[in-house]
Amino acid sequence: MADAENNHHEEAKAESMMDKIKDKIMDHDDHSSSSSDSDHDDKPKPSSSSIKSKISRLFGREKPVHKVLGGGKPADIFLWRNKKISAGVLGGATAVWVLFELLEYHLLTLVCHGLILALAILFLWSNASTFINKTPPRIPEIYIHEEPVIKFASGMRVEINRTFAVLRDIASGRDLKKFLSVIAGLWAFSIVGSWCNFLTLFYIAFVLLHTVPVFYEKYEDQVDAFVQKALIEIKKQYAVFDAKVLSRIPRGPLKDKKA
Repeated sequence: MADAENNHHEEAKAESMMDKIKDKIMDHDDHSSSSSDSDHDDKPKPSSSSIKSKISRLFGREKPVHKVLGGGKPADIFLWRNKKISAGVLGGATAVWVLFELLEYHLLTLVCHGLILALAILFLWSNASTFINKTPPRIPEIYIHEEPVIKFASGMRVEINRTFAVLRDIASGRDLKKFLSVIAGLWAFSIVGSWCNFLTLFYIAFVLLHTVPVFYEKYEDQVDAFVQKALIEIKKQYAVFDAKVLSRIPRGPLKDKKA
């Protein structure tokens, strides 16, 4: 009996020791897991701004869309900052297009008819005011200031000279990629020009200016990500085309001299 009691006592001690060891192991695991969770929580999470910064903007854009469009009132109109003004401008352009394109009204006829109507109203109003004892209409003095005309002409001169410089650089044979891009663009414009006249083309561009920028400003992250993937694929295809075709075309003399 004494031996049995001793054996039972020793088994109870062993079980208590095992329980203590298990408790220590579990406490250590809980502590390590909580510390790892706290370390994981302490790590800074990537913010939305950092994720956005990884997306390369369209055409290497660093400024907001409003600044790219020049800022000021024109950019406000294109981005629909004031919906009434933007809708009025777009509606006026639509009315002009319908008047000249669908109704086949001519510009010179419209100007002459408008001047006839305005002069007739002002003339009758000025003469009728003496009979109805009312003050005649005050016709404002209209003239064009010299400063805005000079600024506009200077800006146009700079842009035209820049265009000539770009065309000269392309024609010199220094950049084959730019040459092919310009040729493809002009060819696309020639096809579009054969489909419609200049007024319709101008109206389409005007409508696009009132729709594409505001759409891009609203979904710029998705558009930039899609364009980035598309550009990567285009670069791959261009590398294959360059290796198989363009690299075998002899370069111009200016390219050899530069090399």
